Amino acid sequence: MASLQKLMIFRGPVGSFVRSISTGVPRFDIFKVQSPEEFDEKVRKSKDPVIVDFFATWCAPCRMLTPRIETIIGENAGKVKLAKVDIDEHTDLALDYEVASVPVLLAIRNGKVEQRLVGLQDTDKLRTWVQNVVDKK
Repeated sequence: MASLQKLMIFRGPVGSFVRSISTGVPRFDIFKVQSPEEFDEKVRKSKDPVIVDFFATWCAPCRMLTPRIETIIGENAGKVKLAKVDIDEHTDLALDYEVASVPVLLAIRNGKVEQRLVGLQDTDKLRTWVQNVVDKK
């Protein structure tokens, strides 16, 4: 009973709550591709530039790249979108775009690959690369 009372004191009064505030990047410009049809609709047919992140869940460099690229996409909200493609779920897409290793970032506009970036990159290089994609008309 004493340990239960300590737990209740530690947690605070019943009915109280801690309000959490998120400072993360809004995710409306970032989506995970669920099917080849969705890829066609949201990437190949997009008039806006789309950065495609080919990744694998088991890939440590991919996990390190994710917060970097998502932050930069958030900084360019409305100018560019990020499509995440898991190569284990969509091997055909990976083969179509000649993804031999991960991570790979492709800049696609009007269905055409404009630029390719392979491997883990530092934030400054990613920011410059994304800015070049956004600025190219």
